[in-house]
Amino acid sequence: MSDHAPRTRLATHEVTNQPAPGGDRDLLATDLPLREALGREAPDWVARRLAALGRETGSARVQALGEAANRHPPELRLFDRHGRRLDEVLYHPAYHELMHLAIDHGWHAVAWQEEGRGGHQAHVAALYLLTQAEPGFCCPITMTHAAMPVLRQSSRLEARWATGLLAWDYDPRPLPAADKSGLTFGMAMTEKQGGSDVRSNATRAEPGEDGWWLTGHKWFCSAPMSDAFLTLARSDEGLSCFLVPRFTPDGERNAIELQRLKEKCGNRANASAEIEYRGAWAEAVGEPGRGVATILAMVQQTRLDAATAPVGMMRQALGEAWRHVRERHAFGRALAEQPLMRQVIADLALEVEAGLALVMRTARAFDGMDQEHERALARVLPALAKYWHNKRGPGFMAEAMECLGGIGYVEETPLARLYREAPVNSIWEGSGNVICLDLLRVFSRHPEAVAALRMELAQAHGQQADFDRALAGLERELARPAEELEPRARWLAQRLAQCLQAALLLRHAPPEVATTFCRARLGDEAGPAYGVLPSDAPLAAILERIGS
Repeated sequence: MSDHAPRTRLATHEVTNQPAPGGDRDLLATDLPLREALGREAPDWVARRLAALGRETGSARVQALGEAANRHPPELRLFDRHGRRLDEVLYHPAYHELMHLAIDHGWHAVAWQEEGRGGHQAHVAALYLLTQAEPGFCCPITMTHAAMPVLRQSSRLEARWATGLLAWDYDPRPLPAADKSGLTFGMAMTEKQGGSDVRSNATRAEPGEDGWWLTGHKWFCSAPMSDAFLTLARSDEGLSCFLVPRFTPDGERNAIELQRLKEKCGNRANASAEIEYRGAWAEAVGEPGRGVATILAMVQQTRLDAATAPVGMMRQALGEAWRHVRERHAFGRALAEQPLMRQVIADLALEVEAGLALVMRTARAFDGMDQEHERALARVLPALAKYWHNKRGPGFMAEAMECLGGIGYVEETPLARLYREAPVNSIWEGSGNVICLDLLRVFSRHPEAVAALRMELAQAHGQQADFDRALAGLERELARPAEELEPRARWLAQRLAQCLQAALLLRHAPPEVATTFCRARLGDEAGPAYGVLPSDAPLAAILERIGS
């Protein structure tokens, strides 16, 4: 172009009445309810160790990694250039950086390396923070963490695999386990014909001289680049549990063929695959014919994580909404000063605080398995928390979007991603009905679990009238004959979860928070929508606890 050619000026405008660009935040230092929960539920070392993670997960750098991992989902690479099968999944570098953030600092292993000394509390709090960086990559972190109780059922397998599982080193290379510095685990249970009804699984396991050979199709395999998978297959003894490594003992790729990656509503940073076992080599784990009972040791752990992740996502959504309404003005004042908006944000804050209290209490039960009361609680609390927190999540994300208006609905903000992510933990490891039926089975087989729940609830009795009335209603419900409880199982799960949340808040939270929660969730004015709080609710005291 000639030096004398006219230059075109791009039209622009001044941007006003919009929040300032996001920067580095400390997700632990600014989360008062989390710090309080750690203070009462965990030893002091847990908060100290989490301090660096709080700064990292809230940093602009890590937040950008979460965004990139979702914008560039995994890709399936079935063959190399010469036609040899690879069955590999390629991830964006941002995904690998997030995996390093979790595994290189031991958050997948802390529950077992500090078991009985706050390890489970540390794991759950770390997952809550990691989820706020990106929920999808937390799936392989959860499964690697949760595989340990299954490995413990075979001293031989534990000796071979536990060192790599507990290693603080993320090693994504597709190599035999013996050649790697750290290992990850996946899970493959569900099949087309059964889904959650895993007892209908058709995958066959045939014994060989040095192991088993599996043949069958798995409808969902989470984190298909893991180094080993826990799976269910049918042998002559019945449905059994097996460990299927990616490489056979002689160093060859195992006969695990990836058919396709699922195109999911959300959870896009994480790969979920449909796989075929074509005579895959495996080793048996646990008692033959008792596969469901064996793998339930893993499911209990993953259910607690599936109860924690939605609380972390709700906390992230709350933070986005709160920052927006404090800086956005309409009708002559900041949105955060508008009475209706204050009701909505305060109600969202109550939900996060209640959910966090419940998952941290559940983590303490997991860490106290040597005590009868804690062991009984650990049987039932994960199911209650998983069911209710995930039922509250999608509506929470939608409400947070509304606080931002149209900008909340576009992909530049994390709220659209969180909204798409919100249903996954409700479906994974048992959808709502399955969880409620499991809850009834625990009640019928383990009366000590019901007694432990009653003890927890009784500690807050007499502090708030709506709570006391709700407890009386629960007792009437629990007195029903067993055959009448199944149609009411969802109501029972919801009410128990809400009452447990209320009991924890009454015992540990400021009165403004606890009393308002009880009135809004258990009282005569309780409603299904967020933002329906009593007209005299102490909003300022609740909002002050959100942080920046």
